[in-house]
Amino acid sequence: MQERSLKLYNTDKTFFVKISNKLTQLLMPTKFGINNIMISIKRANVLKAYSIYKEVLDQGDTEKEEAANQKYEETYALYLESIDKYIMESLYKKVKNNLASQFEKDALANYYTVVNLKDKYYTEYKYRKQKYLLELEYQGIATQHKTALLNKLNPFYIEKMDSLYKGIIKNYSVQLADSINKENKDEVYKKIFSTIEEYVTSILPIKFQQEENKKNKELLEDYDRYQRFLVGKLDDIDILEKNIVLLAISRQLFTHSLPLVTAENCYIQLLKDARNLMVKYKETSKFTNIYNLLIKFIEEYNLKLLSTKVYWDKPDQRDEYKKFWNEYKNIQTIKDEMERTNKKEILFIKHDLSALCKSKNNYEEIINIYKNKLVELGAMRTIRNKPQTIKNCKYKGKASIKDRIAM
Repeated sequence: MQERSLKLYNTDKTFFVKISNKLTQLLMPTKFGINNIMISIKRANVLKAYSIYKEVLDQGDTEKEEAANQKYEETYALYLESIDKYIMESLYKKVKNNLASQFEKDALANYYTVVNLKDKYYTEYKYRKQKYLLELEYQGIATQHKTALLNKLNPFYIEKMDSLYKGIIKNYSVQLADSINKENKDEVYKKIFSTIEEYVTSILPIKFQQEENKKNKELLEDYDRYQRFLVGKLDDIDILEKNIVLLAISRQLFTHSLPLVTAENCYIQLLKDARNLMVKYKETSKFTNIYNLLIKFIEEYNLKLLSTKVYWDKPDQRDEYKKFWNEYKNIQTIKDEMERTNKKEILFIKHDLSALCKSKNNYEEIINIYKNKLVELGAMRTIRNKPQTIKNCKYKGKASIKDRIAM
């Protein structure tokens, strides 16, 4: 009896397990239905609370505003809980029983990727989990082509996602300031650019459906530039240019979440990447492309960021930039387009060259490239050393210290 009780059976083939699996598959759709109904109810509640809260904001009544905001936050929390419950109870069982689609399998995998952030990066986890739950719900409604519901959901969805993305990017800004290790900083830079790209890809198109967002001409132009990178395989120059465009977009969308100091660090990082690529491709046909991109980026960095900078750590840097700015304004008054373009190019090269010469890092290769370009543009002359022969002078080998003094 003891031997029989210790015998192991293949549980997948037992009668009761088979019956249990069949019952689970039969009852699962009912569970899905209940969870979907609960999500629909919680969604309706949060949209109603959001609408009331927006109305109260215009009235200027502080007490009503606080009460409406509290109700809104409570319904929002319950709404997220209902989506979370759907994932843990329904989606998980569906994947476990091999009844899930590829989209549902990916959704569960992404959910656990977000959850894994909790122990090490709690602040990021807090924002990313909310973002993920809202995205999953929104995508589910979009795939069902419920246009009327999407139109009703959009204002709430955009406002919440704006807030969450700003929180994530602000958190990365703090991480960047606290990071000492170069590898950690490089990782944070990658996270910043990938998060901005997530926003541009998933949220910005929805915002452009609203008329007020179409009025921002500069943002639309930058978005059109970004869309060019959605087709085909990108090389390292394309990736760099895409990041430059994303940074330009972020300066319009995340002004406060991406402080000027952080934005400047991002610009400096991209400038380093551009210079490295210029050295990498200096003997290839790609050199002209990366060089022209670098010149445009130097202009963008000086005009879009440094021109808005109020506080400077070193007064001499501020004075140097003032000289640059005055010269740039004078060049802009030149009527001949070709002359104006050449003058600007010379100015940008000289300005960047000056910074590199003062740096403690070794930029010898880039400095040589810049000097050669200035020679080509007629802004610098090459002085060649010519060896001279001294007549009636014979080399007698290594001189002693006494002989050297006598000479």
